[in-house]
Amino acid sequence: MYIPRELKKTFQACIRQFPAVLITGPRQSGKTTFLQHEMKNVAYVTFDDPLNRDFALQDANGFLDQFDEKTVILDEIQYVPEILQYVKIKIDKNRSPGIWIMTGSQQFHLMKNVSETLAGRIAILELPPFSLNEGKGSARQLENILWTGLFPEPACNPQKRDLWVKSYIQTYLERDIRQLENIRNFRSFEMFVNLSAAFHSQEFHPADLARDCGVSQATIKSWTKILEASYLSIMLPPFFKNFGKRVVKTSKFYFNDPSLVCYLTRQPSALATLRGSMGGALFEGLIISEVWKTFFNCGKRPSAFFWRSQGGLEVDLIIQAKGKLWPIEIKLTSTPSLNHVKGLNRFKEIAGSDASQQGIIVCRIDKTRNLPGRNIALPWSVFSGWLREIID
Repeated sequence: MYIPRELKKTFQACIRQFPAVLITGPRQSGKTTFLQHEMKNVAYVTFDDPLNRDFALQDANGFLDQFDEKTVILDEIQYVPEILQYVKIKIDKNRSPGIWIMTGSQQFHLMKNVSETLAGRIAILELPPFSLNEGKGSARQLENILWTGLFPEPACNPQKRDLWVKSYIQTYLERDIRQLENIRNFRSFEMFVNLSAAFHSQEFHPADLARDCGVSQATIKSWTKILEASYLSIMLPPFFKNFGKRVVKTSKFYFNDPSLVCYLTRQPSALATLRGSMGGALFEGLIISEVWKTFFNCGKRPSAFFWRSQGGLEVDLIIQAKGKLWPIEIKLTSTPSLNHVKGLNRFKEIAGSDASQQGIIVCRIDKTRNLPGRNIALPWSVFSGWLREIID
């Protein structure tokens, strides 16, 4: 059974305007399935097939001519980035919209080639794993979402969870990383991926990981960028009005899916995960990844931060949307209290007219509740819908 994706509206707008559309995102987020359902009765070619790959590399013009300027899906384009220059020539001869539809799972060299070759001719979209709105994710128990995650395969088939997550991480390490970057000390990189799960929802300090992995801080920073570029992790920057400070200050680190963290940190079960020491961190990460997914599904670049005052008050998430800064606290509690709004109120006071006067606490309550100081407590299950309204 196909589950409709929230990217559909943005994708349909792009194929009406651009001759080429690229959908990228993490491996197994559903890119091919999405296109095959949204673009029926069109030619489809995957470069996972070595025969197609060899044809395209040896005779690019002959390969492209077979589609006779009709819409075609070119799947896994990262395996033949050389063909993009020939696609450009085809587009310059015929700029009809929605002809060249492409997918790619790996961002590094693919994005470099796309930006250099097809600038102004292509719309680039990201398809993340399921959002909480997709596949009735918000109707599932929170502990099960944290345990199985929101990648389509384990989310739809929870019984496959253990084998799927193990295989996904193994494939990422042994196949994708070897193609993305020349990592000499592969064992240390494998250790880095495992240890970095312990930093989920925390400020990221490369020195700690460098010491444990036996490599330099510069290497850890480079490896962290690899995790980001392959859509495995998210770095949430701190909020400063001075943009330069946002770049140099320490960011918070999150894996893009809670099931990966559960596996890497060896959580024993779904319920134990929620009730254990990492329950709050996993819940926070789920909400942060939901922010990234919502921005992507709207075809926008994420504009989100965290904030900490000199006095020690914190706000877990600041979203920039509709000309305002929206302060959001993320708490696993079912009992929001006045203590939870202190950071929200302080941020609104400091930010002044730049801040929305409504602060949000995302937590485990059944229905939205008003709180003092023009703040509200919002059920985690409706957060995605609320977010879409302020971003779209």
